[in-house]
Amino acid sequence: MRKPARNHGPAVPAAPVPPGGAAAPAEPPFWKTKTLAEMTPEEWESLCDGCGKCCLLKLEDWDTGAVSHTDVACRGLDTTTCRCNFYANRKQEVPDCIVLRPHMVTRFTWLPRTCAYRLVAEGKDLEWWHPLVSGDPDTVHQAGISVSGRAVSESDVDEDRIGDHIVKWPK
Repeated sequence: MRKPARNHGPAVPAAPVPPGGAAAPAEPPFWKTKTLAEMTPEEWESLCDGCGKCCLLKLEDWDTGAVSHTDVACRGLDTTTCRCNFYANRKQEVPDCIVLRPHMVTRFTWLPRTCAYRLVAEGKDLEWWHPLVSGDPDTVHQAGISVSGRAVSESDVDEDRIGDHIVKWPK
């Protein structure tokens, strides 16, 4: 019986060695060396993978504290691109919008397990599809992580019917 062939990928040439010695090791990315609180505003903002899951409405049972996720997105979220239509003024447009800050990440257990803020707070690395890793903002959608094509705007749902939209996939 023959063993199956293994594809080890194309041969990759070694990086050129600069004159006078070995190449300097690449510096680790900021999310591996800094805490959330140590990040610059630009680094903090770049951690958002653009999945849109945090913009989905959640229902909390007042008796048990259990949180149910829905497929109903905040009226400000473009459910195709997963970008906020009024990000800079979101608190004025949606007064109950939660503007996530470093000290809040560990308190919000409803943040999805795939959330970069949560991953970094837990000492984990970013996933391959994260734009900072892949270099492409569309990989979050291509990997099926985002709400693109799966969410509806709250503008299109009767407030009394939001409970009919409870789903399990955002977790």
